[in-house]
Amino acid sequence: MKHILTTLFALAAATVVQAAVITVTVNDTRYQTVTGFGAAACDGAMCPFGTDTQPVKLLYGPQSSIGLNIMRMEISPNFVGDIIVPEWGNWDSPYDWKGSLPSAKIVKQRGGIVFGTPWSPPGEYKTNGSAQGGNADDQGNQRGELREDCYEKFFPWLNTFLDYMKKNGVQVDAVSIQNEPDWWVNYSGCLYTPQQQLNLVKNYAYMLDREKYNGVRLISAEPLGFDPKYSNLLLNDETAREQIDIIAGHLYGHPPLGNMKSASPLAAKYGKEVWMTEHSVTDNIDRLPNWHEQLLFAEELNECMLAGCTGYIYWYMRAHWAFVGTGEAKYNPGNKKNTLLPRAYVMSHFAKHVTGSTRLGTKSSVTTGTNSYFETSAYIKGDSLIVMAIDTTKNAYDLKLKLPFKVKSGNHLLSTANDALCQESPIDIDEPVQELIVSLPARSLNTYIFMIDQASAAISDQRLSEASKPKAYYDLHGRPLLTPKGLCIEKDADGSSRKVYYNN
Repeated sequence: MKHILTTLFALAAATVVQAAVITVTVNDTRYQTVTGFGAAACDGAMCPFGTDTQPVKLLYGPQSSIGLNIMRMEISPNFVGDIIVPEWGNWDSPYDWKGSLPSAKIVKQRGGIVFGTPWSPPGEYKTNGSAQGGNADDQGNQRGELREDCYEKFFPWLNTFLDYMKKNGVQVDAVSIQNEPDWWVNYSGCLYTPQQQLNLVKNYAYMLDREKYNGVRLISAEPLGFDPKYSNLLLNDETAREQIDIIAGHLYGHPPLGNMKSASPLAAKYGKEVWMTEHSVTDNIDRLPNWHEQLLFAEELNECMLAGCTGYIYWYMRAHWAFVGTGEAKYNPGNKKNTLLPRAYVMSHFAKHVTGSTRLGTKSSVTTGTNSYFETSAYIKGDSLIVMAIDTTKNAYDLKLKLPFKVKSGNHLLSTANDALCQESPIDIDEPVQELIVSLPARSLNTYIFMIDQASAAISDQRLSEASKPKAYYDLHGRPLLTPKGLCIEKDADGSSRKVYYNN
């Protein structure tokens, strides 16, 4: 009996220490190529607006710890950019365009993308005569919309913004139609129905001077919850479709695997990018986010990739719930001004490694979906195969990876909590393998980066053979480039081409 009990205790102990296994199978089905990740430099983000460039210095470029490469800025309802910046809410004397210049210049110097979004066109173009959205007592609840007789003025007004920025050293890469056209607000805003946006783009978007402004791209209006009606109406109209380069939206009230996933297939069909241009997870809470909330942010990033997103732009750069600390005493300790916060390191897993990659298909042995306890995605970038894995539980697992190619070496990037936000360790691989088991710690965000073994028999796939052939690169005007940098056109040996972003 004593022998039997000893055996049972030994078995029980083995059960405790042995981690459960989650199997992830990665296949070579190719989805979207990811342009990048970023944040907004809008009013309130920089504290004070426009004069402090420390956030972008900490966050942007390959030399930074985080690796952001897209910056969003507001196109204020203005005509010239040399007036004094008034208090927020003074709609009769709109804030100017120069506030974003210092940060935008740094982002561009570091090879990044900058784009502008109007919260409102000039008040004199609107039905309520003000940049204010109209949902306020002093507006008599009069809906602020772009007057039809001013549709022809809208894109020339965007041209004046582009001209001002160019003359002051910033080549803007893209401009949007409108911030949240479906949200009636008491701050700067403008309402459009999907049909009104279609009429504006279809009949007047040709007036955007793309040739003068280096092929500037046009982004659709950015609805509050990524309502597909806004993008679908544009993309189903041949004339409007030719004018739109990027469809965009926000995630308020609608997680990525809902509306954005519904909108993405039509965009992919017509070769358009899909950008999530504003959201904040645990926004404006009265404390610093805990680690579980940081993992929920990681899941949102992952779910955006699974939904077909090519660009993810967070809300403010600097806030106690964002990427860079504000120094506000009520949120200390852990909120020191101009220091990187845990959420920035979560973002770095994607910004540093997924930017420029192409997503691959994955299948897991566990059920996944919005805010699952386990999530995964996979990517290929050059000779690298990247697998992301998120575990939100208190349990550690073994992660069995079945890969489409043999790999010969690897690294594990791990974030587990505020005191262990960015750890890196090698993955021991003695000889090229196509299956292996790696650790998945409890409550962790993991990036596994493998070097593909090009010499192995697994790389007989024609698509990888083509990928190894020399490529040619051109700027957006078709001029040859010796070295790809920023947004450019990549052409394969077979003549196929695509727009890609190189963060070098």
